Amino acid sequence: MLDRPILLSIGYAACHWCHVMAHESFENHDIAGVMNRLFVNIKVDREERPDIDQVFMAALSAMGEQGGWPLTMFLTPDGKPFWGGTYFPPEPRYGRPGFVQVMEAIDKAWHEKRDSLAQSAEGLTSHVGARLSATHGKGRITAETLTTLAGGIHGMIDLQQGGLKGAPKFPNAPFIHALWLSWLKSGNSRHQEAVILSLEKMLQGGIYDHIGGGLSRYSTDALWLVPHFEKMLYDNAQLLRMCNWAFAQTGNQLFRIRIDETVAWLLRELRVEEGAYASSLDADSEGEEGLFYTWKESEVEGALGSDSALFFDYFALGKPPNWEGKPIIHQTAEQSRRALQNAGLVAQLKQRMLATRETRVRPGRDGKILTDWNGLAITALAECGRRFAKPGWIAAAEAAFDQITRSAFDGRLPHSALGAKKLFPALSSDYAAMANAAIALFEATGDPAYIEQARSFIIQLDLWYGDGQGNGYYLSASDSQDVPIRIRGDVDEAIPSATSQIIEALVRLATVTGDIALQDKAWTVAEHAAGRAEHQAYGQVGILNACELALEPRKLILVDDPHKPRFVPVANRIPDPRRIDIVVAVGATNDLVNLPSAAAPPTTAPAAYLCTGQFCLPAITDPTQLEAELLSIMQENTA
Repeated sequence: MLDRPILLSIGYAACHWCHVMAHESFENHDIAGVMNRLFVNIKVDREERPDIDQVFMAALSAMGEQGGWPLTMFLTPDGKPFWGGTYFPPEPRYGRPGFVQVMEAIDKAWHEKRDSLAQSAEGLTSHVGARLSATHGKGRITAETLTTLAGGIHGMIDLQQGGLKGAPKFPNAPFIHALWLSWLKSGNSRHQEAVILSLEKMLQGGIYDHIGGGLSRYSTDALWLVPHFEKMLYDNAQLLRMCNWAFAQTGNQLFRIRIDETVAWLLRELRVEEGAYASSLDADSEGEEGLFYTWKESEVEGALGSDSALFFDYFALGKPPNWEGKPIIHQTAEQSRRALQNAGLVAQLKQRMLATRETRVRPGRDGKILTDWNGLAITALAECGRRFAKPGWIAAAEAAFDQITRSAFDGRLPHSALGAKKLFPALSSDYAAMANAAIALFEATGDPAYIEQARSFIIQLDLWYGDGQGNGYYLSASDSQDVPIRIRGDVDEAIPSATSQIIEALVRLATVTGDIALQDKAWTVAEHAAGRAEHQAYGQVGILNACELALEPRKLILVDDPHKPRFVPVANRIPDPRRIDIVVAVGATNDLVNLPSAAAPPTTAPAAYLCTGQFCLPAITDPTQLEAELLSIMQENTA
């Protein structure tokens, strides 16, 4: 036995500082020698193992340290954490100790104070287990719960620039979703305005790639100007959904254009050969962050010639004092307004700029296919494809779904796939995201096979991830052998938590099928999750968003002519994240969905049936009336 502690480094492919530390220290012969002499070294990709990452990030937080990646942790030989940090430079700088200094200090403590370290590791592990795996009593799910939460979130919003106050600024989709649901529920126009402002500022700022489409991971400043340039699948999937809702409400063409551009980027740069989507693009190329995306004025002139003056009518180049790279393309509000008025010309200028940019050395792409992130992307493509009558987008969503489901082995999904290499078993977030994706595809296509797929995913969840009491689910499967603590997956990260996605999937599937037992299960899981979320609501906003769906599930059944639909286009124009839309062909006799009364709607003539919980409006036989009803639901309480 080596009798050495473990040095655990957790990072991810698109992480800038992970690359920096790897180059400065892990690839340095002398520093690597110290690592190998003193420790057993383990490297983990947090995107492949978020269950492991969440455990050790919680441990770092319990130590009072600021979290982030790379996550550098020191563990006992049996895997219990006793000390950690994030990025360490090779020599002391930035007010941080050098990595060799840190390792030597840990080695000294290991040999001289081992009993104390072991005791600390036991206590820390117990604390993390209690925090991430504990069982709490049921919480009360009421309309006031979300209203109170959204009010608190609104108090954190930067009312000038959108997003949360200060810097850095992240898109923070669960918070934006909570504000949107609050507006839908209570009509609080301030919450809707905060969402619209945040999206507009993001989509005008440097965090958005104005040439190629797509959003970077976050902005380092308070103005959305200087991003960390890595581009993640999950951010852009969630952006598409939010822009879809915002466009439907405002008619602002900024949201429509950004949806078009971001889908084009997704299909062009992240789609792999069989149809699923790669995880991310790096921030760096040729060793410099943002080099691929940034422009000098002379480079714009080289790409556009005499038309460069036109370009600067619609865009600006920004370079704040602390930014060492080339300037970053962004828009003022006035430039954005002018660009929307001349959208065709602006699109032509962008295409010419994109052609020039394609000659540059591209950032690296992390080609691994993550099941849960793909589920988010499939849902977004299906929803946007419905809204904008883009069958190609729906087909792209179906192709990705097919690739993920074909990658299953013995009926079980992988969490990650890269070529022939697959990482089993999946996480509960994977099954939940794919169940939600299946239901979104059912809404878009009407194919009942997608509902059967969603059912099969829930069966797998119950089989491998249930907590044994029927009150919830764990993030890792019961036969996972290497996870240090089996956690519940309640905490939101850049995507909504596994628990929130599970509740949403249960509610949506129960709403589609009318399965009473499934409705009861969804409510029980939601109640227990709400009880746990009471202890750290702002870290578990996704759970409370999902509980809002459980509180008042909405179903819209559209009996329509598939060849000349009159009701379906109306529903597609007015998306509502709380609503499930089910299309039934006029004259159909099979695969009929039931109303809450357990009676199937008549299919002899076109009509719409709008239900909330167990209450349904009378049959709507005029598409104009349906439009008025759907709009009134969103506007009846507007304050």
